[in-house]
Amino acid sequence: MTDTRPAWSHGERVRAAAVLMAGWVALLWVLEVVDVATGHALDGYGVVPRTPSELVDVVPSAFVHFGFSHVAANSVPLLVLGFLAALGGIRRFLAVCALIVVADGLGVWLLSPAGTNTAGASGLIFGLFGYLLVSGFVDRRPLGIVAGVLVAAVWGGSILAGLAPTQSGVSWQGHLIGLAAGVAAAFLLRRRPAEHREPVL
Repeated sequence: MTDTRPAWSHGERVRAAAVLMAGWVALLWVLEVVDVATGHALDGYGVVPRTPSELVDVVPSAFVHFGFSHVAANSVPLLVLGFLAALGGIRRFLAVCALIVVADGLGVWLLSPAGTNTAGASGLIFGLFGYLLVSGFVDRRPLGIVAGVLVAAVWGGSILAGLAPTQSGVSWQGHLIGLAAGVAAAFLLRRRPAEHREPVL
C-alpha cells in the first residue's frame, strides 16, 4: 500500500525535531524541579537491579535525575543528538528511543551492582550516539555518514570516558548497554530499499 500523504519539507522536519527535543529537555528540568520540591520523591523511580517490582521503573528512570547538575550534564548532548536523530523522521526517532530506553533499563536491571539506584538520560544519550554513528552507513545516506563522523569527533572522547568502569557514581553498564542498543536500533529500524522519504508525524 502506498503512502499518499505529502512528505514534509526540510524546514518542517527541522522545526518538528527542534520542538520535540526542546520539549523533551524542558520536561526533564520540570521533573527535577518537582523532585527537589518534594524532597527527592522521584528518585525512587530509578532502577534497583534484580528487584522484580523495579521493572516498572525501566522507562521512567530515563526521565529522572539526581540533582540539577545531573540533568544539566545530560541536557546539551540529549538536545543535540536527539535533534540530529529526529531529522530522519519523528516516528522512526520515537521507535529508536523506545528501543534504547527499554533495552538499557532492562540491562541495568540485570547487570548493575546490587544495592545501586540508576536513573538519568545518559543511557539514551549513549544510544543515540551509537545510532547516529552507524545509521548513515546502514541506510547508505551520505549526509547520515557525515553526521556520524561529526558526532564521533565532538563526543567520541566523552563517550569512551563514560564507558570506563573506574568512574565512581557512573553507571558504565548503562552507558555500554545504551550504546549497544543504539547500534542495534540502526540495524533493526533501517530504511527499506524502496523507502526514500519517511513522512514526519
